[in-house]
Amino acid sequence: MLHQPPLLPPLARFGDRVATGLLDVTSDPAALDSTGFWAVCADFEGRLTCARFADVREEPVPMPVPGDWRGPAAGEWTSSLDRAAYTAAVRRIRAYIAAGEVYQANLCRVLSAPVAPDADVDALTALLARGNPAPYAGTIRLPQHGVEIATASPELFLRRDGRVVDSGPIKGTGRTEADLLEKDYAENVMIVDLVRNDLGRVSTTGSVTVPDLCAVEKHPGLVHLVSTVRGELGDGAGWPELLAAAFPPGSVTGAPKSSALRIIESLETAPRGPYCGGIGWVDADRGAGELAVGIRTFWIDRAEGVLRFGTGAGITWGSDPEGEWRETELKASRLLAIASGAYEASGGVFA
Repeated sequence: MLHQPPLLPPLARFGDRVATGLLDVTSDPAALDSTGFWAVCADFEGRLTCARFADVREEPVPMPVPGDWRGPAAGEWTSSLDRAAYTAAVRRIRAYIAAGEVYQANLCRVLSAPVAPDADVDALTALLARGNPAPYAGTIRLPQHGVEIATASPELFLRRDGRVVDSGPIKGTGRTEADLLEKDYAENVMIVDLVRNDLGRVSTTGSVTVPDLCAVEKHPGLVHLVSTVRGELGDGAGWPELLAAAFPPGSVTGAPKSSALRIIESLETAPRGPYCGGIGWVDADRGAGELAVGIRTFWIDRAEGVLRFGTGAGITWGSDPEGEWRETELKASRLLAIASGAYEASGGVFA
């Protein structure tokens, strides 16, 4: 009989905030308007996991300990879409655009590699915190509920402070600001319009604004165009209504969203899971919360014994298929190197 390592205790980590002492788990978004501190994971396909924790404290992300994370070798990663299939799918989306069915669609692929049975996503989070710092980094570790996530997301999906809601869609990626194309700016504006429409469905009339449009943000190894969309929730609107209006995030679907989702389903060959979903926390007692878009995100699939990671790009009429493939490689390369051990945590240098 094979020895199975003991399950690690439930834990959630968001920046320097750590939650332990699991109280309950539900798929009901109304719980987020009740009481307590919740860790939230919404898969792209719609599965929602909300976990309430008893103890929340401030605690820096620990330094990586050699041996705590044993990741897959760099050459063990496989992709749900190879280069030929991905570029063919880009061309197919351009045909949909030419036919007037969609303006923009996000095309993603999921990478997978074998993972050790005792792998701990929180140990991976410690490595990511040193090698790829991100504003919405964190861990959700609920092994008995099939949720084990380490994220280094740079993108805000929804931030709620009382009745005020912000979203920070990212569209446009390059190694430097000089790499950003006219296509990137046009794509960002398209998605801003989509997010304005999403928030407008649950916001008071006239309250939706765009405080920032196409701001350039620098992140490890690349730059992004980021906008901010803000609204004030209307009477009777809480987390269930907000999630119903805004999910899945517009930046990782496309415009119009309904058409983009149909195209994504027809072209992608693997479920996205927590990748491109929503990951974060809600403090129901304070009426506050912060959910990131689940990009730059690893998750463990225990049933298959693999670590997964998603990467993708937004496709418009101006897209070059090979260029979009290279963008997915750019977004993945640094994080895969960290997860596969090709990164020296003590010196912060890639091997």
